[in-house]
Amino acid sequence: MNTGAFDPFEPIADLVRARESAWLHVDGAFGLWAAASPRFAGLVAGVERADSWATDAHKWLDVPYDCGFVATADAAAHRAAMSIAAAYLVQDSGERDGMDWTPEFSRRARGVPAYAVLRALGRDGVREMVERCCDVAARMASRLGDEPGVTVLNDVVLDQVLVRFAALGESDAAADARTRAVIAGVQRDGTCWLGGTTWHGLAASRRPRPGAPANRCRATARRLLAAASGGHRPPATVTRDPWLPRPATRDP
Repeated sequence: MNTGAFDPFEPIADLVRARESAWLHVDGAFGLWAAASPRFAGLVAGVERADSWATDAHKWLDVPYDCGFVATADAAAHRAAMSIAAAYLVQDSGERDGMDWTPEFSRRARGVPAYAVLRALGRDGVREMVERCCDVAARMASRLGDEPGVTVLNDVVLDQVLVRFAALGESDAAADARTRAVIAGVQRDGTCWLGGTTWHGLAASRRPRPGAPANRCRATARRLLAAASGGHRPPATVTRDPWLPRPATRDP
């Protein structure tokens, strides 16, 4: 989750298949969406051999937070794990009942916003959104990583950038405070979405997401660097990021 790294699915699947009654589940919270792009599909090679997948809709598709997907190769096993029988539950054996496939008896129609976004974007729109976000991540990592006092802690393979801010000779505790201050500052002024995390016991920021245009990426990098140095926002302001899918945008 912090780094966006991928496990090698083929050898893992080989190990699982060698064990009787073993079940291979892939928690692909945002990583499974790599399959939407021919450029990144190799990262999930072999994932089709899993028994089940889970992925989030609220990350790439920006739908409400509690929306996710699950796919199971064995439908009978899926239903057996989720369905509940009771005298007061009248079930129609001829119709599919949603409560036989989820942990909840009653829920809102989460599928409606997910369907609407997928229908609006289409296959090409989802691919373009995934590729655009990954390109922005690579660009941000390159811009920030070249600066003194900034360390990119991960190999950027998808859309995750893990960054730590520290002045020369600064203690770990002081660098932790500096990094958390950068996160708080850019969240407060709406520069971009920047989450905090802990990586090997050290504070870090993850996934700066400034939007697609190149000038926005440059302005966001300047804002992060200004915050890290304790300075003020540079004269070129950054428009508040609405964090909405923009598949039609062309990134120069």
